[in-house]
Amino acid sequence: MRTALSETKYAVIYDLHSHTQASDGLLTPEALVHRAVEMRVGTLAITDHDTTDAIPAARAEILRSGIPLNLVSGVEISTVWENHEIHIVGLNIDIEHPLLCAFLNEQKERRHQRAVLIAERLEKAQIPGALEGAYALANGGAVTRGHFARFLVDAGKANNFADVFKKYLARGKTGYVPPQWCTIKQAIDVIHHSGGKAVLAHPGRYNLSAKWLKRLLAHFAECGGEAMEVSQCQQAPNERTQLATYARQYGLLASQGSDFHQPCAWIELGRKLWLPAGVEPVWQLWEQPQHQFEEREV
Repeated sequence: MRTALSETKYAVIYDLHSHTQASDGLLTPEALVHRAVEMRVGTLAITDHDTTDAIPAARAEILRSGIPLNLVSGVEISTVWENHEIHIVGLNIDIEHPLLCAFLNEQKERRHQRAVLIAERLEKAQIPGALEGAYALANGGAVTRGHFARFLVDAGKANNFADVFKKYLARGKTGYVPPQWCTIKQAIDVIHHSGGKAVLAHPGRYNLSAKWLKRLLAHFAECGGEAMEVSQCQQAPNERTQLATYARQYGLLASQGSDFHQPCAWIELGRKLWLPAGVEPVWQLWEQPQHQFEEREV
């Protein structure tokens, strides 16, 4: 008789949200795909912030090494809605599509402009060198607030990332710059033009009330979004069940992803990723139906 433990052992794990050094992750694309296999992930999406630069290298490494990993081409696009920064993940996209490439170049310029403004505000707070420090940490990748956070921790201005955002980068703080990203509709449209599916990323992390989260989900669905992330490594009690209910309510498919940035004890590739009963997985849009065991905690 098959036990829950044996089902977990042989489960195919989907992790559809991860980052590399191309944005604010710490691993190279090559190292990321190998770690995914080590963590028993069978299908991985690389979804760097507003860039797809890591995907060719990841594909090449999978081919070179022959590791058993299905790679989904993805991106995480920053948008603004009602003065909130909302992230839209594009899955199974054509990374060479001209419209997508032009769009991501525009996002790259927006990132640079925001980085300059953040650095100027930190300079006024007697913290010089932030722009150069953030770009050095990005090492050619997309510059994010995470790079500024690492710079500030390294400079001794804060103890950890949470401390940095609390003191400097959160709304109303010294280094905060209001988001000037594209709209949700624009992000969804470019994902669709490039052949992909649009997923609302980590809806439980936007500090929205239930009323405003429902408004966000309704707007996302009205704009043509197909799915929302339901399952993550770390979630508040009952959040996964509640998000599954919302997915059904708004006619959205369910996705799951670790939002992996670096190896650590609590956010890890493939960790605690399973979907509650009653939702339809987003990967059914590009895969033939087949029986899959769910990975569940035992």
